[in-house]
Amino acid sequence: MKLAYVDTSCLAAIAFDEPRAPSMKKKLGGFARVMSSNLLEAELRAALSREHVQEDCADLLSWINWIFPDRPLTPEFREVLSVGHARGADLWHLAAAVYARRRLRRLQFLTLDRRQAEIARGLGFDG
Repeated sequence: MKLAYVDTSCLAAIAFDEPRAPSMKKKLGGFARVMSSNLLEAELRAALSREHVQEDCADLLSWINWIFPDRPLTPEFREVLSVGHARGADLWHLAAAVYARRRLRRLQFLTLDRRQAEIARGLGFDG
């Protein structure tokens, strides 16, 4: 079963109909399950509000299986930071994906952010 963790940049590209949106929709459609931290919803809604987009993102969010860690992600934060520096939100997404991968084993990390993708590869994620 193909599983993916998706960060906000992927859904934002779709929401704003950016040039990579069609390929991202197709890519996301190829996974049996797409998951993310609920930070994605906050970031996506904030981006839509910042750009004065009134459209609701409920359809995009309906693709997501939410990850709710049952403990602090301290070990995962340390693992991510051992690979490279990540900003707060990127660190959270990467750590949540590491947390999920421990339970699911094979998981791809999808992002359009170059630095985040580099760290994800360093953590052993396919992209």
